[in-house]
Amino acid sequence: MSLTTEFSFTLPRGYLGSDGTVHRRGVMRLATARDEIEPLRDPRVQGADDPYLTIIVLSRVVTELGSLSAVTPREIENLFAADLAFLQDLYGVVNFGSTSDVRAFLKEANEAEKATAARSRAQSADDDDTDEDDDEYEDDDDLDDSTDDDYEDDDDDEEIIITGRRRGGAVIEEVNQDS
Repeated sequence: MSLTTEFSFTLPRGYLGSDGTVHRRGVMRLATARDEIEPLRDPRVQGADDPYLTIIVLSRVVTELGSLSAVTPREIENLFAADLAFLQDLYGVVNFGSTSDVRAFLKEANEAEKATAARSRAQSADDDDTDEDDDEYEDDDDLDDSTDDDYEDDDDDEEIIITGRRRGGAVIEEVNQDS
């Protein structure tokens, strides 16, 4: 049995670099005690509850992000909110979850990403079908009037989104170091 110490991920939005490049793929390693202690000595951090502590810790454990040569607090500061939330969730799962928690998160996140990609491809195909249907939605009766009342068990739907996609909703994968 080997210990997986690095996890590759794909951010839901991606870090927008100064040159306009969007960096979505990255790698996060397991945190060490030093990764959590050293940032407390940083003058920008006012205490253990300071939100900036998260920025510094993440900049220490995210070892790769797209083609960036290094990931610093500056890059983490400039992530979109969904990406920061995703990295926080990923950090929690890989560092404090059991192996089965990590595997379940990986499986559900991958399945959710595949479903999102399929919906995106279907939407793109629908957008390409711009023929005589331009007036398709002129009549309000043609619109779907469904509401949340149409769903019998909203809690299950919400739970799937939270556990499968976490707050950030991106894909992570184990990095196999045995190969």
